[in-house]
Amino acid sequence: MSSDYLNYLRELMAGFGTVTVRRMFGGHGLYRDEVFFALVDEDVLYLKADDASRARFEAAGCAPFGFLKQGQRVETSYWSAPESALDSAEDLRPWLDLAYEAALRKREAGPKKKLRSARKPK
Repeated sequence: MSSDYLNYLRELMAGFGTVTVRRMFGGHGLYRDEVFFALVDEDVLYLKADDASRARFEAAGCAPFGFLKQGQRVETSYWSAPESALDSAEDLRPWLDLAYEAALRKREAGPKKKLRSARKPK
């Protein structure tokens, strides 16, 4: 990953609030006020999306971040930022707001409860 790209993103996000960057897996997670709203992998910015915002990302021609797990592609709720949004802080800001709002909704909803498989009595 290019530190130049991360520095460029930091410049674009300067008016968005305090954004911290943490290494995660092969990339970096971006946080605002301890809220995980974006990730960077292979010099691509991916922003948090949800049911309320996903259609905007799709309409802009964005693609979901995905990875291979046990030979199967797994897509996440993080979508690439539109290329045109990376031209200026002003162009990126509405997309950052969408991602942050989606991340806040996710946080307010709380963690998903895992379903436990029913165990047969011995």
